Amino acid sequence: MRNETYTTLIRETLADALRRDPRVFLLGEDIGTYGGAFGVTRGLIDEFGPERIRDTPISEAAIVGMAIGAALSGLRPVVEIMFMDFLTLALDQLINQASKLRYVHRGQQTAPFVLRTPTGGGRGYGATHSQCFESLLLTIPGIQIACPATAADASGLLQTALTGENPVIFCEHKLLYPRRFAVPDALPQPLPFGRARIARRGDDLTIVAWSHAVLLAEQAAAQLEGEEISVEVIDLRTLAPLDMETVCQSVARTGRVLIVEEGPLTGGVAGEIGFRIQEQVAGQLTAPMRRLAAPDAPVPAARTLETAMLPSVASVTAAALELATL
Repeated sequence: MRNETYTTLIRETLADALRRDPRVFLLGEDIGTYGGAFGVTRGLIDEFGPERIRDTPISEAAIVGMAIGAALSGLRPVVEIMFMDFLTLALDQLINQASKLRYVHRGQQTAPFVLRTPTGGGRGYGATHSQCFESLLLTIPGIQIACPATAADASGLLQTALTGENPVIFCEHKLLYPRRFAVPDALPQPLPFGRARIARRGDDLTIVAWSHAVLLAEQAAAQLEGEEISVEVIDLRTLAPLDMETVCQSVARTGRVLIVEEGPLTGGVAGEIGFRIQEQVAGQLTAPMRRLAAPDAPVPAARTLETAMLPSVASVTAAALELATL
């Protein structure tokens, strides 16, 4: 085993795919010599050259459009969109083109590409560079969504995305990039989409989370152990497909559930998950479900305000403690 950053595992996985499959190439703004806004593609151009590590103009619509065309021609593009906020500039390509191709061509045409993008706040980047659009993307049938919380999962899910037949939005939280994780010396094994991970076992309460919120939930669970409250943490890993079987089995056993997400409360992913829990295991609930999310407001640039707005270990611990003692 070794300790490596989330960034390094993604870079190693991309490099491995580039070596194994000549159809794979990367495209995005400043991903070449500069190495990407968060350094994920740093050094790849030295090995693979500008034909396969392609810097693009500042046009998200053009970047995603080119990826769809390349995928239709048999290539395996990997797009980097510098900030998730900028996906709004490519929604026509995602909603009306990429997600529909397989359906309208009766499976005879596919556009298998991966779109990597940093998500979330915590860096003081302000309202237009800190948003979480997972709930928006979840309304697009035909798009798969991965939100890995660990370096090993980021590699395993990315490997699967690179060999699948669907467009994949690969959400990488900015606060995870520098974090170190214990990982195998070789690349981890590929992971199937739609299979959640039980990050921590517990009996009194289930916390459901994804991406960076999983780390908050695990730290909160560790603190609550001192209060003799046993918390089970479910890391969803992917939102589309969504592993409700693992979630509902846990909730049916613990009887209580807290769903944590960084995006806004109204219209969030937590509401969708909560309603599915209600549909499937309402009779096993011993307390009302609870959501913890950001308020319905833009993310502030001021670090003190941003910290107060976003879910934290303290707020997750407080919400879980209140729910566990109902």
